[in-house]
Amino acid sequence: MTGSRGRVVCVGIAVLDQVWELPALPPAPGKYLSHGFRETGGGMAATAAVAVAALGGAALWHGRLGEDGPGATLLALLRQRGVQVVDVTPAPGGRTPISGVLVDAEGERVLAVFPGDGLPEASALAEARLDGAGAVLADPRWPAGAERLLRLAGARGIPRVLDADVAAAGTIADLAPVTDHVIFSQRGLAEFTGADDPAAGLAAAATRLRDLPACGPGGSLAVTLGARGSLWWRPGGSATLAAPRIAARDTTGCGDVFHGAFALALAEAREVQEAARFATAAAALKAQRGAGWQGMPDRAAVEALVHEGWT
Repeated sequence: MTGSRGRVVCVGIAVLDQVWELPALPPAPGKYLSHGFRETGGGMAATAAVAVAALGGAALWHGRLGEDGPGATLLALLRQRGVQVVDVTPAPGGRTPISGVLVDAEGERVLAVFPGDGLPEASALAEARLDGAGAVLADPRWPAGAERLLRLAGARGIPRVLDADVAAAGTIADLAPVTDHVIFSQRGLAEFTGADDPAAGLAAAATRLRDLPACGPGGSLAVTLGARGSLWWRPGGSATLAAPRIAARDTTGCGDVFHGAFALALAEAREVQEAARFATAAAALKAQRGAGWQGMPDRAAVEALVHEGWT
């Protein structure tokens, strides 16, 4: 299968996650006893890359790290998970992104992210890294890196996926014109459009992006909704894709897994609707398994769930 694997280049943030497990999320400030703790990799593009590798794809990750302990840990974790780290030079004096995550018994979480400090603005991604790529994925945490990747991919006709989460003002609007598939988180869509209702927000986004690739033939515009699945824009309205009913252990990173699996399916020349179902199954299994990067579902499990189906 090695010769036919989908090749996906992911650009964006990697974060060292420190996760505390609690019976319930704190209702107020105070001191709480955790019954479990783990340290694992996280971050949108890095988690997507790990998902691609776990699903049998060839995953490349390019991003920014500090020359510090968390940075060294993340490099080791990425490589252990089968991700090829490319054109990354840890920044002397830079501080690697790190997060604190509180997870309850239902798998819901509160997450606080330190985005790093002293990291380079410019991207050193070599154009040759896109040789043989079937898709690329970018997150908005590093706009300059995302824009370079998306423009290089566009010049080659490679499908481009944007993980449109909460971002600095203007970032999504700047990246959308060079993206084929804009997939929002619910909070990201609300921030972009000002609409709290996902259907209304998606319609507003479609109006705003109507002349861009995401709203054209072969593109897609969507919002992920966790356990409720996702909404996909269609002329005249939106279509719902339900998610499988599962017992969630930890929802951290599930959206990132969705984006990675979606990009991999595109790299394998699947149609958007088929890619969306594949990604939905992968995200659901990730929520069921939890355990950070260690809990990534494999190809066999995802394909089995897709074949079994859900309503």
